[in-house]
Amino acid sequence: MIIKRLPLLIAAGIGYVFGAKAGRERYEQLRSHFDKIKNDPRVQEKAQQATDLAKEKAPVVKDKLTEAAGAATEKVKSATSGDDSSDSLNPDRIKVTDNSGPQGTLP
Repeated sequence: MIIKRLPLLIAAGIGYVFGAKAGRERYEQLRSHFDKIKNDPRVQEKAQQATDLAKEKAPVVKDKLTEAAGAATEKVKSATSGDDSSDSLNPDRIKVTDNSGPQGTLP
């Protein structure tokens, strides 16, 4: 649960450090607290778990991105190949009429 709040706490701490006018003493106090948290074995363990998970999932993410890029490429190729299916993408094929505004009665 603390891991979910950790980015918020870090951001709040950074904002406070940069925004505070409490002086060097308060900065050193905050820095000391940050170092204690950063060096806490529980935090180090969670950071290592996050790193390991990212390394584990990286090939899967890469494969999914490659598939998505391939699908997008094929879609663009088929849309620009000159067949009639690309008419909906061609702005010159859109018909404009004089009464293109709202139709019917409005309340």
